Parts: sequence; C-alpha cells; structure tokens
Amino acid sequence: MTAQLALGCASEHKPAPLVVLDSQPEVKDFHYRADTYTVRKGDTLFAIAWYANKDYRDIARYNNLTVPYSIYPGQALRLQPAKAARNAVKEDSDQSVEAGQTTQILAKRRVDQPKEQAYRKSENNVNNQPVNSVKKPPQSVKNVTKKRFPAQVTTWVWPAKGKLTGTFNRSETGQKGIEISAAIGTPILASAAGKVVYAGNGLRGYGNLIIIKHTDSFLSAYAHNDSIAVSEQQWVDAGQQIARMGKSGTDFVKLHFEVRYRGKSLDPLRYLPKRQ
Repeated sequence: MTAQLALGCASEHKPAPLVVLDSQPEVKDFHYRADTYTVRKGDTLFAIAWYANKDYRDIARYNNLTVPYSIYPGQALRLQPAKAARNAVKEDSDQSVEAGQTTQILAKRRVDQPKEQAYRKSENNVNNQPVNSVKKPPQSVKNVTKKRFPAQVTTWVWPAKGKLTGTFNRSETGQKGIEISAAIGTPILASAAGKVVYAGNGLRGYGNLIIIKHTDSFLSAYAHNDSIAVSEQQWVDAGQQIARMGKSGTDFVKLHFEVRYRGKSLDPLRYLPKRQ
C-alpha cells in the first residue's frame, strides 16, 4: 500500500523524529510506515530513504535497481523486502550506490547526473513560514572532481557555532538529531568530507535542506537553512561552508543536524569533537 507522507523536524517544544510543527499537534507519529512509496517529481533515492528511516541500498535491493539506479514519478518503490526473500536477504557488495533526482516525465533516465541539476521551487509552507526557492550557487563554489568514498570518516567538525538547544533522544518519539541556535546567516559547515546528495526544500518541515554522503554508510543532514551554497553531486571538505543558518520551515532560527548510519539515526554528539 502507499500512504501520504507527512514528515518534518521536531519543534522547540515537542521534540520528535521527523515531525511536523506545532500547527498539527494532533498527529503524533510521522514515521513513514507504508510498505511502498510512490515516487514524486523531485524525489531522490536518498530523500525517500530519509523519509522512511531506511538504508538507500536496501531500497535499491528491494526494487532490483541497478546502476545508475533510475527512478521516475509514479513508480511504486517497495520499502520492505519481498516476503519470500525476508529470511534470505543478502548484503550488497561494496559497490557504491548513487542516486539523484527523478525525471520530469514518466520515463526512466539516469538519476545521478554528472552535470549540475536545477533546483525546484517547493510548494510546502510550514506554519506559514515561507520556504525560499534555492538558487543555484555561483560557478566558483563548485567542485565536480571525481572522487571515491572512503571506508570511514576520519574527521568530524561542528556544523555551526552557536548554543546547543536540542539533543538527541533515542526513544521512539525522541528527537533524532541536535539543534544549534545562533544569529540568522551564521555559516553552516559540512561536518565531514563527502558528496552532496540532496540540496533543496522538498522534504516537508525541513525547509532548505542539505544531505551529505560521507561513506557508503554514513549520511549527515542540515535543515532550516536560510540559503544553500552547494549543489547536488558536489564534493565538499570537512569544515567547508555549505549554507547559512535560517528558519525555513520552522519558527526559530536554528540548525537541525542529523547523522545516520545505514538509515538509522545516531547521536551526533558521539562523533563531534568536544567543544572547548
């Protein structure tokens, strides 16, 4: 079956994972729990996996997606293994899985585009907070050099300066990241080296969002940005500025930062260095 997606970040007053804001308090659990998901225009495999708290490689395997892992609007993706295979699921090889944006027509094409991809204007408006369309960064900030993902992350840095106002909670309804508050426009930095696999505002409640892939298993996310300074498929270094802090998709100026390993949320404070 498919289900309508309703997701978002935790509010300041009611922390919860992937939750819309206080304008919809009657909804308590926003995990996407359906067995299938219907691809929409602008979706990426990484974004779909983020919605569902799944490893993108598992979704690729469940749906027999092979390189270059094309998806298209209207396609129904299985989010659980087929019943006959659930007791005999094999691990993927070490081959890297890449995924990018969907096509604008109902026809398959390569999704991990080597050239720059245009951003789209989102129709989402959370708590009457406008989410500005993301502008393409200037050519000077682009780095399209081909690289390979390392076996592990060697360096983590704090994604922003400011006050730590929210911490990770591993309970089912707890906040699945940390929140840092500072002045609007405060630089947002890549917490580790990697490749930008999502940059846009299509995920409800996250505002202008960036997702960076660091290894075949580690991803990090940076939500509520005022502006984005990188593009999808761009490689970035640890500590490189990728955005500016804002309040897109929320009521407060803050950064919502998450770290995930194979689709599972982890406490970012386990990896970030201790502050001086």
